[in-house]
Amino acid sequence: MSSRNPSTEASPPLLRPEQQAALAYARRRGTEAPVAEIAERLRRTFGELDGLLDTVPEALAARSPAPGSWSVREVVDHLVVSHRRATAQLRELLAGRAPADGPIPAGLQSEAPEGTPWPELADELERVHADFLRGVESAADATPLDARAPVVMVVKCARPDGSLEPVHWVESFDWKAFAILFRMHAREHLGQIRRVLAEVR
Repeated sequence: MSSRNPSTEASPPLLRPEQQAALAYARRRGTEAPVAEIAERLRRTFGELDGLLDTVPEALAARSPAPGSWSVREVVDHLVVSHRRATAQLRELLAGRAPADGPIPAGLQSEAPEGTPWPELADELERVHADFLRGVESAADATPLDARAPVVMVVKCARPDGSLEPVHWVESFDWKAFAILFRMHAREHLGQIRRVLAEVR
């Protein structure tokens, strides 16, 4: 019998409805979904994002809508470095190993976001996404789901007054859920890029 007093032990935090919905999405659209369906969702999202970036001139990509807000270039830099690491972690998961480098930080950027010419940066994102998609397409529905990787989850949750606040926490996922979450990450930043373009044009 434990000598610890149960009344003094910390209980795991209760997840808010929005957090529970995000986990349910990862399970339904990732863990429980066929590989072909996951790959198709990734293909459509990556194609939509890459197609939009092809229409953005360098001068426009460098404009920030407000002090402290990311430009399109900075968003793309974030996607390149984040999804490059995600691709490496996906390979580890598919090989049955948990990635050793920990969760990818939510606001990760390169050391010099302005250092790469815009066409090269956009092309690099397309290559990274092609590598990520190839990893998913190389898997099968029978590929084991035992290995898990930690992911920093960011979900907007409602306050009592109805306003929204971002809630961060770390959750571990199998490779299918991991893949679909980075598809959602790309979709969220696709929306951000559209909003930035609408403001700076």
